[in-house]
Amino acid sequence: MALHIAVIATMKYGLDHFVYRELSVFMAEGATITLYPTKFRLGLYNARKEWPVQRWNRLAVILMQPYFFLRAPLQYSRLLREALSFDALVDFVLAWYFAHHMAEADVIYSICGDHKFFIGYFCKQITKKPLAVTLHAYELYENPNPLLFVRALNACDQIITVTEYNRELLAGEYHIDPSLVEVIRVSVDVEDYRPAEKFVILIVAFFDERKGHEVLFKAVKQLAQEDIEVWVVGGDSGRSREVDVPGLAAQLEVESQVAFFGKLSGTTLKAVYQACDVFCLPCRKSNAGIAEGFPTVLMEAMAFGKPVITTRHVEIPRIVPEVLVDENDAEGLAQAIRQLYNSKSLRRSLGEKNRQIAEALFTSRNAERTAKILYDLSSRARIAPRRVGASFTHPE
Repeated sequence: MALHIAVIATMKYGLDHFVYRELSVFMAEGATITLYPTKFRLGLYNARKEWPVQRWNRLAVILMQPYFFLRAPLQYSRLLREALSFDALVDFVLAWYFAHHMAEADVIYSICGDHKFFIGYFCKQITKKPLAVTLHAYELYENPNPLLFVRALNACDQIITVTEYNRELLAGEYHIDPSLVEVIRVSVDVEDYRPAEKFVILIVAFFDERKGHEVLFKAVKQLAQEDIEVWVVGGDSGRSREVDVPGLAAQLEVESQVAFFGKLSGTTLKAVYQACDVFCLPCRKSNAGIAEGFPTVLMEAMAFGKPVITTRHVEIPRIVPEVLVDENDAEGLAQAIRQLYNSKSLRRSLGEKNRQIAEALFTSRNAERTAKILYDLSSRARIAPRRVGASFTHPE
């Protein structure tokens, strides 16, 4: 039997991850889902294309109320009096608007026992469809309308909560018969969320064509190793050479092996350096012929004692002895990754060598040298100030 669920939830920042997972399971079980969001904004987890979203705006909700009254004046008046007695006018008018679109629904499902539940309660009175609610936590302690909460609980067809403790709290504080409450814990896809050994390649760079993200993704695709994961730190550079790196990952069909962290700094950036197995930056000249200097991120990775894979690009071979590949050589890069993937001892020895190089070449003594040059310039200027506006005669 097909099931059409009218889901009342917040999408203030998209859907909560656990809600997205739950609705995905409903869909996998053959249910049809329509979302009725109390708030709407895109976020990390948004409605799938199979889930229609019944959005609303204040003007439309208000202008539709006379129509709802004329269609069912006695019912509208009775529920309006109830809503006013519970100080729930906003929940009431939004419920009429949502209920108008619920003709095809078989059941109403409110996620959380706050305003979503109160709207669901009024929708149930309007449509006569069964109502279920899942209670999580905060609504049991800081409910925005405790009196209406109790009223809705007693009218609900099925109460679900996520812990045994909540069921006991419902019995003790709200006098709900425990036999009427089903405990269903929040679900996790344990096949997707499971312990796994990953070989992590880190790249830290702006999304610029010179950084070679595309070459790295092509190499990972060639390797066809599911336990290899690329961590991408960085973002838009604001330059004309900007590259759609997430789009490249999707185009090359490696997005399931790529994690995008955005722009990081401080302790968070240090943490991803510490956690990676290999640092990779396949530098190359841009199509306009623009090259790198010596990338700071290579210095940072070497200072963390990490093995690095990079390219024979301008200054890099003079400092990084290994592992080097040619620019734009995805096959060579794949071979280099495989070499380090297969040898933990090689990764350790290269990391130790890189740490020694960093200690020799990249310490704060460099900045101290620059500071000394600037100090000396300033000192000479005070001793022998330049003549301003002095005449200049061109030699004949």
